[in-house]
Amino acid sequence: MDDVRVLADPAAVEVALDPIRTSILDALTEPASATTIAAAVGLTRQKVNYHLKALEAHGLVELAGERVWGGITERLMRRSARHLVVAPGVVQGAAADPDQVADHLSSAYLIAVSARSVSEVGAMAKRAEPGTRLPTLTVDTVIGFRSPEDRAAFAADLQSAVAALAARYHHDDGRPHRLTIASYPRPKEPS
Repeated sequence: MDDVRVLADPAAVEVALDPIRTSILDALTEPASATTIAAAVGLTRQKVNYHLKALEAHGLVELAGERVWGGITERLMRRSARHLVVAPGVVQGAAADPDQVADHLSSAYLIAVSARSVSEVGAMAKRAEPGTRLPTLTVDTVIGFRSPEDRAAFAADLQSAVAALAARYHHDDGRPHRLTIASYPRPKEPS
């Protein structure tokens, strides 16, 4: 099971967003049969089987194993990913293009860059052989700035450090990697 799967197919998104199918996905915290899922979501086994087939056709659930009960083979299904993320281009046909946003200090630019990351990394993950680790790097931290001036000084220092590192390690004949660094005020956590 993948940790996260990016859905780039509008039909798969439509299947995943159906309220009954969403409840089936939510019930699949561990591999289960249609009978077990039916009891959890309050549907008949036949209706659950119908929805499982639609989910399986779009790669949202997969066969985890089979169990034989008195001559009947019961299929055990599991989610194909713990979390599903919709690729930004699914809603409009194309994700927001960072090159089309003039203000590189705006939230629109940050969202466009983040959307591009989701689309590009999601597509690479889909094409990768099962079990293959993609050459990615993520740095995620929280920093408290005492003042806007401190934030501006940090940004300048960070730009200088990244420029120096990029100059040190960049090779024109090397495999290009995209580096994105983002900063925004951390939302308040619910109490």
